[in-house]
Amino acid sequence: MLLLMAVHDECKVKFLELKAKRNYRFIIFKIEAQQVVLEKLGCPEQCYEDFTNSLPADECRYAVFDFDFITNENCQKSKIFFIAWSPDTSKVRMKMVYASLKDRVTGELDGVQVELQATDPSEMSLDIIKSRAL
Repeated sequence: MLLLMAVHDECKVKFLELKAKRNYRFIIFKIEAQQVVLEKLGCPEQCYEDFTNSLPADECRYAVFDFDFITNENCQKSKIFFIAWSPDTSKVRMKMVYASLKDRVTGELDGVQVELQATDPSEMSLDIIKSRAL
C-alpha cells in the first residue's frame, strides 16, 4: 500500500544550508502529494519555543532544529536534531506513513546528530533537548 515516496530536493538543499551556513534555526517538513516537502523555515534568530509553536497540534511532521548549547566544560556547541512529531491526536494512517518513512528521510539528511520521536510536547521539552545534546 505504501507508495515509494521521495524527499523533495529543496528539502535536502535547505538542510545543507542549515548545516553548513546556519541560515535557519529550524526546518519543518510534511508529506504532501507522495513526497516530503518543505513547510516552514525558521530564521536564525528564532528560539526553540518559536519552533515548537510552528508544529501543528494534530498533524504529523518531520522537523530539524539546530540547537545551540554550552557543554559542561563551558564550550559553545550546536547539534542538529531530527524530530519526528506524531501527536496522539493525528490520524492513525498518517502516523503509520510518517513512521514508515522516517528512516528514509533521516538517510537523506546527512548530518543529523540526534533523533527524537515525540507524540506530545512534553516529550520534546527544552530540558529533554538539552539532556540529549549533552
